[in-house]
Amino acid sequence: MNRLKTTFLLTLLTVLLVGMGYLVGGQRGMVFFFVLALVMNVGSYWFSDRIVLRLYRAQPLPEGNEVQTIVRRLATRAGLPMPKVYRIPSDTPNAFATGRNPQHAAVVVTDGILRLLDNEELEGVLAHELSHVANRDTLISCIAATIAGAIMMIANSIKWAALFGGFGGRREGGRGDSALALLITAVIAPFAAMLIQLAISRSREFMADERGAKTAGSPLGLANALRKLHQSVARHPMAEASPATSHLFIVNPLSGQSLFQLFSTHPPVEQRIQRLMKLDRSRAESLSLR
Repeated sequence: MNRLKTTFLLTLLTVLLVGMGYLVGGQRGMVFFFVLALVMNVGSYWFSDRIVLRLYRAQPLPEGNEVQTIVRRLATRAGLPMPKVYRIPSDTPNAFATGRNPQHAAVVVTDGILRLLDNEELEGVLAHELSHVANRDTLISCIAATIAGAIMMIANSIKWAALFGGFGGRREGGRGDSALALLITAVIAPFAAMLIQLAISRSREFMADERGAKTAGSPLGLANALRKLHQSVARHPMAEASPATSHLFIVNPLSGQSLFQLFSTHPPVEQRIQRLMKLDRSRAESLSLR
């Protein structure tokens, strides 16, 4: 169901993008911005992982490190190639995965998460990140972010054009009458794109939680880890994080103690924990019937 929802939302984003392009310049504008979005997606597909790793000053962990050992065991269990493993020199506990596919994936942890979590909790977090790799969530999130960014760029163009009476290439008689409608569209469309992007990100988090719990062998480690991470980040948000990349992390690295929590890229941690606890109860009942 979540996969169907993600496909629908990505399609909706694309339709919104094409419609915005049409408003800018008719069919030519629609084609131009669609091609532009494709170029942006190709660039993101090939280089987004390197950009993110460089942005957070990620450093590769040496072979034989305990995190490497856990990731290798989980990757084998999940039937995935061994990803590269990096650390970020940050005291805020968090983790994320990046890469265009399982063959070119990286799992990243902060120094803070290594100090905060025990082995069972860390295993749950790493299994969650490997699930993102297996589900190709990093690629999906990249596509959604790119299309949403293109929509916001077009909306900015519409705002300016509406102030000067419309766009070239449109019917002359309708320019003045459509200026207000264009301006309203320019305000609503980016907001709609943001909501669609958030819906995609949230649905993928639930899928990764469930698959990660199964890979780790127990939902409790991940549930406990999420509780600790949420409390720690609420006290000490990640200074290096930016809204553009916050969707990558297992918990939102930015402070969530505000109205903007409504627009978080992550579902509420309490809801994620409840789902994991329900999964654990189902698992216990299944084992007791054997």
